[in-house]
Amino acid sequence: MKEQEEARMILFTHSYFYKLDAKQWRFKQPYPPLATLLAAAVMRGEGHAVALVDTNLQDDPRVIVPALKTHAPRYVVIYDDGFNYLTKMCLTVMRDAAFVMAAASKAQGCTVIVSSSDATDHYEKYFEHGVDYVVRGEGEETLKELIATLEANGNTALVQGIAFRANQQTVVTPPRPVLRDLDALPLPAWDLVDMEAYRAIWVKHHGYFSLNVATTRGCPFKCNWCAKPIYGNRYTSRSPAHVVQEIEFLLTHYRPDRFWMCDDIFGLKPGWIAEFNTQVKVKKLVFTYKIQSRVDLLDHEVVNALAESGATSVWVGAESGSQKILDAMDKGTTVAQIYEATQRLKTKGIGVGFFLQFGYLGETEHDIDATLQMVLELMPDEVGISVSYPLPGTKFYENVKDQLREKQNWSDSDDLAMMFNSTFNHAYYKALHRYVHYVYRKQKGYASLKKLMQSPLRLTRKDLKQSLGTFYFGARATLLNKRLRTLIKT
Repeated sequence: MKEQEEARMILFTHSYFYKLDAKQWRFKQPYPPLATLLAAAVMRGEGHAVALVDTNLQDDPRVIVPALKTHAPRYVVIYDDGFNYLTKMCLTVMRDAAFVMAAASKAQGCTVIVSSSDATDHYEKYFEHGVDYVVRGEGEETLKELIATLEANGNTALVQGIAFRANQQTVVTPPRPVLRDLDALPLPAWDLVDMEAYRAIWVKHHGYFSLNVATTRGCPFKCNWCAKPIYGNRYTSRSPAHVVQEIEFLLTHYRPDRFWMCDDIFGLKPGWIAEFNTQVKVKKLVFTYKIQSRVDLLDHEVVNALAESGATSVWVGAESGSQKILDAMDKGTTVAQIYEATQRLKTKGIGVGFFLQFGYLGETEHDIDATLQMVLELMPDEVGISVSYPLPGTKFYENVKDQLREKQNWSDSDDLAMMFNSTFNHAYYKALHRYVHYVYRKQKGYASLKKLMQSPLRLTRKDLKQSLGTFYFGARATLLNKRLRTLIKT
């Protein structure tokens, strides 16, 4: 019986290493590989023994080698967390890590299967490093059918949603229809994760522990720079009751203090957030959470339900303070809506985070100034700044692909390289990234100084730190502004 179980063992892993991405590791906000855990739960439900090599907190992809010897799996599945936006960026340090794990697995005689955004876009590169099958798009049903077919020595060319090599030719099968009933999926295999390792990092650096939950798949909006290689340009949602059931399970078994709802858009369906709020109240659950949303979805009713159910932070894709740039992106939102949504959220005591993007085609200095003005007028609680990044499968990529040469992917999330010809050069956007952060932090420092003068006894340690930072960031911003003026002329 033991031999039979080992023969059918599936070893799951993924190719995201926080420690190989210095910027993300500095934040010390690691989340378990949610999609990987869900795929493992699905295959365990099919009767397979499963194990996990969680690379998130590891240093080296060769960490998989001892696990290969311990478990002697028939299949190794490198299944990236498609709910983590970082994996969609196809960072080369993570690609190289996947290649090392695939080659090591193949050397042990395993059948190697990969499911990731990068493999979906570049499956030929993976075949060169020992990968047998690439799962393209949504993975659970495809993985089930693929392994069942392999177990039965069947014809894998009949399995929808994969790519593989046969007779020195690449075979790409038709795409698989998307899942419609997400409630039919099991809860992720949380038991496979060393939860205490995650908790220790969070508590040490932030004083609380946060876990991730996915309530939806996909996004129906058509921002022309946003790729959707896994879940596509559509939107499927779990029921509010099913989500609350998982939250209750996690609160009971792992005691997180907060949740990150890692959807592209949380609660898009009309009435979903209101029903979620109702279910939370019925279960008498108390927790806080953060989400991502769009400014055109945050009306008064939605914001009220978010506040009542425990939302403390909403990140929105503000992108730009220039309506011209928003329209060029096919964003479908207005600058006015950014202002309205921000003020609405702040009125309810919900923090606001802005995703900002510089370097889009046609952006001028005037557009950049408009974005900075918007940030300083609205003063979101957090900002995340990037430059435009061409992702395969997008209209934006098609517009600039002829300009792409050797470098077509960032090495890590702090790379910020301009890989096409924008209005200004790479050095300018690097300096602009720092400049906006410095001006923003200087403004936050001014607010803390004002608080100090008005209510010195109510000043927190964070306020004091921000107050002192006013002078540092002000000086740095002045120097960088001079450099930006010089770079504009080059």
